[in-house]
Amino acid sequence: MKNMSLKEINKLLQAAELSEAENYIDILSTDSREKVKELAARFKKTVESEKTRLNNLLLFEKKAYELGYKLVVGVDEAGRGPLAGPVVAAAVIFPKGIIISGIDDSKKLSPRKRELLYHKIKEKALYLNVEVVDEKYIDKYNILNASIKAIKDAVEGLEVTPDYVLIDGNDNNIFDFPHRCIVKGDSRSFSIAAASIVAKVERDKLMMKYDKIYPGYGFGKHKGYGTREHIKNIKEYGLCPIHRRSFKIKSH
Repeated sequence: MKNMSLKEINKLLQAAELSEAENYIDILSTDSREKVKELAARFKKTVESEKTRLNNLLLFEKKAYELGYKLVVGVDEAGRGPLAGPVVAAAVIFPKGIIISGIDDSKKLSPRKRELLYHKIKEKALYLNVEVVDEKYIDKYNILNASIKAIKDAVEGLEVTPDYVLIDGNDNNIFDFPHRCIVKGDSRSFSIAAASIVAKVERDKLMMKYDKIYPGYGFGKHKGYGTREHIKNIKEYGLCPIHRRSFKIKSH
């Protein structure tokens, strides 16, 4: 690392997992260059802050392990609010003790960050399943029931039966077996946050495909949400097959 520039070192630290970053910081703290030492000191504070955040994010999982559960699944959905397209749910089970730096509520992350974490989650998860409930089901049974179906299907479609389920929200009637509903769980539970990222990325990919099938609506940009542009396009072109007929379109 002594031959690396400050810019290269910074890039290396930014891309590293926590354990790697800590090793790099130990090495860099003995570097003869003052600027490198300063960078290492600053990044050490960042790493400590992220470790604290992740430890707090893992409290619900740790509690489940303490109760004797081994296969703890986090589940979340994406796509309740849009005017078009499906609702997508993801269920994720990690090995005990796994940590992926950067995991957070998908809504707090940039598309690029979500995509990077999506691949890390898929790589490190023990089991993962994604389910899609389309707009026809949403229109027939309403978005709440469609979301519940997506969540149930995501968990029940796993290759294994989990011991314990962590669910984003407050609906305690989804599962008969041990589970815990957590309000704002996608920002309070590691597993739920990971599921929120997977669900969001998978749904965005679907909407990008629909953007090519139904050009003119801007699905690739707004992903079906009721933006000013989307509503303008609906008024101009009418509804397409993936629009939710049961949703009221508010004028902007």
